[in-house]
Amino acid sequence: MKKTNLLSAVILIMALFIGQNVIAQNGMKKEETKMVGGAAMYPSKNIVENAINSKDHTTLVAAVKAAELVDTLMSDGPFTVFAPVNSAFDKLPSGTVDNLLKPENKKTLQTVLTYHVVSGRWNAKDILKLIKNGNGKAEIKTVSGGTITAWLKGKDVYVTDENGNSAMVTIADVNQSNGVIHVIDTVLLPKS
Repeated sequence: MKKTNLLSAVILIMALFIGQNVIAQNGMKKEETKMVGGAAMYPSKNIVENAINSKDHTTLVAAVKAAELVDTLMSDGPFTVFAPVNSAFDKLPSGTVDNLLKPENKKTLQTVLTYHVVSGRWNAKDILKLIKNGNGKAEIKTVSGGTITAWLKGKDVYVTDENGNSAMVTIADVNQSNGVIHVIDTVLLPKS
């Protein structure tokens, strides 16, 4: 009788363990990720938690840290971030990034970075609707107070800054717990 009870208990524990693993795995499968910079971006993580894993966004992450915007981008938001890749920063004139990362230029860096941020969750569908409603262009206010303009070239979405520089959205709708990221290939600069 003791062997039967012990065997029943072992079987019950194993069934519970297997059941919990199946539930956990099914929960992971439901989370649709996108690959950015060689890393999966999880909708259950916030903007900063995901960005630090992207090898294509190390310059952006360093800039966010230097500008002391980590806590802001980890907050509830929601935010839409047009996130330039490392090669976008490389397009800037030599020494620009190093200069912006200096402590004495923190305010300027904050302005540049928040120029890439829009309040609210704007997925690609929302932006395309704005472009359509705007007869081919959509002016969007950024957190910095500046304006970027979204438009289409073929099927590609572009955003243009106040200086006429355009960035193509290379990966859209990277969902985050506190917003959405659209990866871009050029740094946007506010009017100076």
